[in-house]
Amino acid sequence: MANNGNQGWRRVVRAFGYSMKGFRACFELEEAFRQELLLLIPLVPLGLWLGETPVERALLVASLLVVPIVELLNSAIEANVDRIGTERHELSGRAKDIASAAVFSSIALCVVVWALLLVPKLF
Repeated sequence: MANNGNQGWRRVVRAFGYSMKGFRACFELEEAFRQELLLLIPLVPLGLWLGETPVERALLVASLLVVPIVELLNSAIEANVDRIGTERHELSGRAKDIASAAVFSSIALCVVVWALLLVPKLF
């Protein structure tokens, strides 16, 4: 796939198609991804409304968008580990656990950013 002769706009169009295929697969197969996207529906407008400056708005929204991005990577890692085999292996478990920790860290980052920007406004 990496070097199949596509150049210029044709390569860009094909890459976009592969990306959409990845989004579709993650949406159909990963419940956590669907849940995170569902939470974005009210939270992105809320972040745009609560941010007082363009930088605050960018931080609030960007911290939200990091979560599904990391979930996409987590899902890709899990799919690759599952493809190798279904037997339990310490390294497979470790890879999945580390990917899951990345998702948790992205959620924690989001909570910290929102708290740092919004809690002072409450007091």
